[in-house]
Amino acid sequence: MIRNIIFDMGNVLLRFEPHIFMERLGVAPEDRPLLYREIYHSREWVQMDHGTLREEAAAEIIARRVPERLRDTVDQLVNRWDRPIIEVEGMAELAAELKAMGYKIYLLSNAGLRQHDYWPRVPASQYFDGKLISADVRLLKPDYAIYRLLCDKFSLDPAECFFIDDNPQNIEAAYCCGINGAVFHDDVAVLRRDLNAAGVPVRQ
Repeated sequence: MIRNIIFDMGNVLLRFEPHIFMERLGVAPEDRPLLYREIYHSREWVQMDHGTLREEAAAEIIARRVPERLRDTVDQLVNRWDRPIIEVEGMAELAAELKAMGYKIYLLSNAGLRQHDYWPRVPASQYFDGKLISADVRLLKPDYAIYRLLCDKFSLDPAECFFIDDNPQNIEAAYCCGINGAVFHDDVAVLRRDLNAAGVPVRQ
């Protein structure tokens, strides 16, 4: 019987889409491939999620690799992408419904240390009973250890958990740890069907 619902954060509860962040900063199309590579596909980005590098330091390092005219843009994309938060439509309502039904709700996310600053501004955050962030424990999904740590921290039985993530690898790792789940494909209606199929009777 499912008693606990575990959510990923990026592209599950909130939008994390670099092209949107660049568009709202007015980044020229010809500059976007460089910024995408040097920021989001960088070692520093992984280090932020791993908790070995703070966002401010990462932005300074990355800025040295781009033209001077883009250095402020790097700072904005690393340190202020969350202003404003863009929620995934329908997910706050789903979290509220699950909470009202008596389910415990948890967050398991690969995210940097600054997550604690912007998390209260995520609309669904008010319904959560706890969270585990990769940077705090220096473990990253899909490492099995982070799933085991989540269960240990909150005294969860894996067989009573259902995990929602947009990355199939993370869902597979959870499954190998005894946690059922579903890949989220940006369709809340489909997710609701997946929850019902798992025995969680949310509205369809």
